[in-house]
Amino acid sequence: MSFRAELKPMLRLAVPVVLAELGWMSMGIVDTLMVSPLGPAAIGATGIGTSLHMAFAVFGMGLLLGLDTFVSQAYGAGDVDECHRWLVQGIWLAVLVTVPLMLVCVVVLLAIPSLGFHPEVMPPLQGYFAVVLWSTLPLLLYAAFRRYLQGMHIVTPVMFALISANVVNIVSNWMFIYGHLGMPAMGVPGAAWATFVSRVYMLVVLFVAVLVYDRWRKSGLPAVIWRLDMVRLRRLVTLGFPAASQVTLEIGVFAAATALAGQIDPVSSASHQIALNIAAFAFMVPLGVASAGAVRVGNRIGAGDLEGARRAGWTAILLGVGFMAMTGVLFLVAPRFLIGLFSRDAAVLALGASLLFVAAVFQLFDGLQAVATGALRGLGDTRTPMVTNFAGHWLFGLPLGYWLCFPLGLGVIGLWWGLSGGLIVCGAVLLTVWYKRSAQLVSHEARS
Repeated sequence: MSFRAELKPMLRLAVPVVLAELGWMSMGIVDTLMVSPLGPAAIGATGIGTSLHMAFAVFGMGLLLGLDTFVSQAYGAGDVDECHRWLVQGIWLAVLVTVPLMLVCVVVLLAIPSLGFHPEVMPPLQGYFAVVLWSTLPLLLYAAFRRYLQGMHIVTPVMFALISANVVNIVSNWMFIYGHLGMPAMGVPGAAWATFVSRVYMLVVLFVAVLVYDRWRKSGLPAVIWRLDMVRLRRLVTLGFPAASQVTLEIGVFAAATALAGQIDPVSSASHQIALNIAAFAFMVPLGVASAGAVRVGNRIGAGDLEGARRAGWTAILLGVGFMAMTGVLFLVAPRFLIGLFSRDAAVLALGASLLFVAAVFQLFDGLQAVATGALRGLGDTRTPMVTNFAGHWLFGLPLGYWLCFPLGLGVIGLWWGLSGGLIVCGAVLLTVWYKRSAQLVSHEARS
């Protein structure tokens, strides 16, 4: 099985998507950096608020991951009209799922005082979450347009939207947090308003990109019927629900860990948030490779090239794992430098550096489970990653972390060792599943 033929098209698709994912993560890091002068409680509140919102919003975004499979396979088969029809149903799904997600977010906002957060963290957290929940609809619509464009190998607008959104976010943070250009100084809630503005901007950029590319290619998007198609919507939800559950379970376990860290003290909360931002920034590379792998595997399946689908999946896995091995080494040799980019507080520096040591241990497996999930999604298998993530993270990793953190008294470091154990389990299981499924592809093609 030669990877040389697959490497070039994989990189052509993966590099812009990876840059887009890095741009996405940079927005959270910028928020953390720009509220850091307000103190550890502000850092913790911003991180917790972001994690809580994403724990719910990511379910809606996950439902739209079914577009990866349907659009990429239709595009691989040369049926662009089918791609358009899936985009329409993706837009409908984004709008419909926003209502219950917003209601859940309101319930969470009302429940924040009873969730046991540190008294210094709770007030700015409430202010942040009350604003950021309004960004749910633009975020889901952006996700629908993004999946459609990526499935058709149109990735430059996605990259541009996220990189330029960082500029919008920086300026908005400067205006809203500290009160410039006639705006009142809002503090932590100002970071939430900056996030809202940035997400609306990303939606507008991708909407314009869809219209421009349709006019340039004369692909007939305006002629598509825009009514709700319950049969297609049901298929999209059937495939997307396990993917949404998997992503929600994975994001949710880190949101739960962030909430638990917020119950310890402001230093633990801030150290956790900074180290998590750094680890999550590195994770954006295999996450982008996973998206590219899902599209390439789906394209090859749609074209009837099963050996090509197998080659695409293994190429994506090798790229993702290779990168994460390098970041693991970086976390081991320069932890204080990385933490020092966010805070010069001595206690935060010491604890954050210890957390990055744990992150170095799980880097390889984190990348492995992400890219294997993408490859399986290209095959149309979203259930296996869901079950694996539930068992690995919620039945093993988080309970272990809680026990190490609180009853055993290791604090936030114990929490991270538990999360590490969950990632190792998920990575090992999903690699084994992909190995067996990819072998079945080749044997099926040989029999045909």
